[in-house]
Amino acid sequence: MNSRERFAKIMKHEQPDRVGIDIGGTCLTGMRPECHDRLMDVLGFPLDPARGIRVDERLMQWAGTDFRQVGDIADLPPFRKSITPAETVDCWGIRSNCVDGEWQMTGSPLHGATVDDLKSYPWPVPEIDERQLAVWVEEAKRLKDEGKYVVAGNHPVFGCFELGCWMCGFDDFLLKMALDPDFIRTFFDKVLEIQLRVIEQYYGALGSYLDLAVSGDDFGTQNGPMISPEMFSELVAPYFTARIKRTKEIANCYYWHHSCGSVFKLLEPVIACGVDILNPIQTSAAGMEPARLKKFFGDRLVFWGGVDVQQFLPHASPDEIAPVIHELIDTLGKDGGYVMAAAHEMQDDTPPENIVAWMEAVRNHKSLPAKDR
Repeated sequence: MNSRERFAKIMKHEQPDRVGIDIGGTCLTGMRPECHDRLMDVLGFPLDPARGIRVDERLMQWAGTDFRQVGDIADLPPFRKSITPAETVDCWGIRSNCVDGEWQMTGSPLHGATVDDLKSYPWPVPEIDERQLAVWVEEAKRLKDEGKYVVAGNHPVFGCFELGCWMCGFDDFLLKMALDPDFIRTFFDKVLEIQLRVIEQYYGALGSYLDLAVSGDDFGTQNGPMISPEMFSELVAPYFTARIKRTKEIANCYYWHHSCGSVFKLLEPVIACGVDILNPIQTSAAGMEPARLKKFFGDRLVFWGGVDVQQFLPHASPDEIAPVIHELIDTLGKDGGYVMAAAHEMQDDTPPENIVAWMEAVRNHKSLPAKDR
């Protein structure tokens, strides 16, 4: 069974020949540079100075990754600008600073803003650079023509909820969610207008080559959702639904959504919005136990992720890896519907030996008989 046949089985909730695997197959399932390079060293792969930020193709082939990513967040006019070598401002007006080698958001341009401020704000122009779009189309076409892997289109524009938290600051935006719904709807109206125009260009060009569309918008904390299911359904869901509907109309593919944290209580409305695949399955968060997720949503969602990168993968010994991996496969992968990946990007504290042990556990896994599951 090849990667494309395997994915077709997974999406139909039928048992494939093995669990789907994703290390580096999307923009949200890779690894930090030091983690990546240590794994390359352990496996005896020379570093490629031209690799860029994505996972080396040799690592993906070694892992058996069934997916390949194309595209990226579109840098819209007025484009990201460097203020200093350690400070930038992006097209949304969000400032970031390089702190200890990591870029961190440090400025929220709409903190304390009013509805009138939204109307006069210099929003990005929703026009993707044609040269960049042509590069993405060429890569997507190449992958589709090769027919080896499932082609995942990375999201071209941020989610409306996370953009609100970034542009206003989490404190200000969450307070407005509770007290100023007019501001929230005006903000979401403008963001959706930009999203839809970007989607038209992006998926209009790439859509015929894609098998799934990736999106990200974090709704959860470690202990529960950031907002109630009722608030999500009232304020976020209409805009999320419109984005997903238009994406599927143009690209005619599955919709993959990433939300960290404890989102169990939001999954009914998330499914109603049109999400087919949920990532990253942060099993260390409250209420995100694999058996519970599979019981309540396993017939309506495909789960993608699940290998904990907070407590398990960085701190386990290699000998402790296989039992956990086998249990995840047998629980989330029962009757298909599961792609195994890290529950977010693997950080630099993840020992390469544990990643090796993880892949060996997948290769050595034998499905339990139905009566024992």
